[in-house]
Amino acid sequence: MSLSYPVANDHQLARLLQIGMVLEEVIEARAGKHYETLPAAERDEEIETLLEHAATESARHRGELEALIDALDANPVAYEEIEQLVAARYESDTDTDGVLYDQLANEETAYKFYDDLIEAIEGSSVDLTVERGELLDTLREIRADEKAGVEDVTQLMETR
Repeated sequence: MSLSYPVANDHQLARLLQIGMVLEEVIEARAGKHYETLPAAERDEEIETLLEHAATESARHRGELEALIDALDANPVAYEEIEQLVAARYESDTDTDGVLYDQLANEETAYKFYDDLIEAIEGSSVDLTVERGELLDTLREIRADEKAGVEDVTQLMETR
């Protein structure tokens, strides 16, 4: 599944949106797990707030993406197949230099994915069963959230 070409149909868009859902699930799960695994000496309110916000935001994004998929005239692909695509192409290396570096990698990956997806939709002239403006508005909002996440993590890293 490539984002280097314009979106060709509802089925392809549904698969791409499902990839976004899996990316969001990865961010949510890893954010929760990270805080649990931090040594007590490294835990603080700023990191806890950042990770809680990332998990909550990712859950909201999944719901928004699911609503878009439901509005498409397409049969979703099995979750396991999408999960494999994400793991192969987008999942961050789990061996990073700490919680904040991993969170930064997750946020950057999601931002890049949504940026590429928006570009693929904008480059397409195909008629979709969802209203293009609504679709793009939703994806732009999610991309903006991911960009803000990158900035938040970067700012926190600079203070440490």
